[in-house]
Amino acid sequence: MSPPVPIREAFAPGAVGRALTVRGWVVQRRSSGGILFLRVRDRTGQLQVTGRREALGEEGYRAAEHLQVEGACAVTGTLAEDPRAPGGRELRAARIDIIDAGEPFPILKEQTEEFLLDQRHLAIRSPELVAMFRLKAGLLKAFRSFFDQEELLEITPPILTGNAAEGGAEAFQVDYFGRPGYLSQTAQLYLEAMLPPHERVYALTPSFRAEKSRTPRHLTEFQHLEVELAWEDLDGLLDFIERMMVFVLHEVARTLPAELERLGRPPEELRAIRAPFPRTTYAEAIEELRAAGFPVQFGSDLGTVEERALTLDRNQPRFLTRFPAELKAFYMLRSPNDPRTVEAADLLGPEGYGELLGASARETDVARLEARIRAVGADPKEYAWYLDLRRHGNIPHAGFGLGVERLLRFLGRREHIRDTTPFPRTPSRHTP
Repeated sequence: MSPPVPIREAFAPGAVGRALTVRGWVVQRRSSGGILFLRVRDRTGQLQVTGRREALGEEGYRAAEHLQVEGACAVTGTLAEDPRAPGGRELRAARIDIIDAGEPFPILKEQTEEFLLDQRHLAIRSPELVAMFRLKAGLLKAFRSFFDQEELLEITPPILTGNAAEGGAEAFQVDYFGRPGYLSQTAQLYLEAMLPPHERVYALTPSFRAEKSRTPRHLTEFQHLEVELAWEDLDGLLDFIERMMVFVLHEVARTLPAELERLGRPPEELRAIRAPFPRTTYAEAIEELRAAGFPVQFGSDLGTVEERALTLDRNQPRFLTRFPAELKAFYMLRSPNDPRTVEAADLLGPEGYGELLGASARETDVARLEARIRAVGADPKEYAWYLDLRRHGNIPHAGFGLGVERLLRFLGRREHIRDTTPFPRTPSRHTP
């Protein structure tokens, strides 16, 4: 057997007529009149294989007939043109080596969502999920490329913490050697600690939220991309976010067009997204919603329905800015021109996909921070180290957190966020 080559080499110019070996997994299998038809997949593509009884021999043909969908094999043969085959080429087998014939594959076309989630370890082989996870890897690569250009340093903060950064109600508590510990909700506080020596930092970590939210956009564990920038105010931060979003959306459109097309997102729609994004204050959004018949007022928390209404007919992201202080976390800076609000913003995705990231300038006054910590029911002593940051080289700064899976839900036009992560964690599911 000649050394195996990636299936993509079968579609290279001049490959027709070559003798080659490919290996992978069976996607489809049928036989008719002494001819076995296989479609074989590897990480680079799919290739039709035909195996004639007289070419394989009786024993080899019968063995190959026992290959199941997702069985593994290696095929040696000659590459030929065939306009009926996917991609216009097929491998005419002289030999099929069975690596693992496999058992009957349990994933069929018509099955319930719950069954597919129970079988997630096998269902992730579907073409749509394969495309999604390649898109996810490409998206993260694009973010890192942008941050390299902008000279941000990647930080590796802890996941186990001694306090619930955004309040205890939505934190998963664990027994940490007899003391209360928490699964991280955000890396923000640790990133702020890294600002004095580095000025521009980011982290990509899992975050955990003990919310019993059963909506298409909530997970209890998600990939959290967080950034902190020294010397920045809210408007400067929003300029940075616009540059970042345009860069990464255009980059995935350039590098992953096939995956986007498979998921129903034409790449040109991402290339059409340009800065600046519209910036609407929370107060203006409330008036817009009231005019549309929503029963909201200043101080109302905007949920999925309201965010959808604000973006459903738009093909560009939209910023909502300067929210009421009581709706936001303790560390957000009070607006200098309106004591009711904080210097915060949410970026809403186009087409009704809702919040993609939350951003704010950070409070720098120790007394105001302590008052806000008490107001949310926490003890400032638990945040002593964080308050220390305001006593030694205190500077204006701002940052944001982006839910990677929420952005992917928009990119891949997914109805539910569980389709953006290999093994989704929700209030009702933490297996497989």
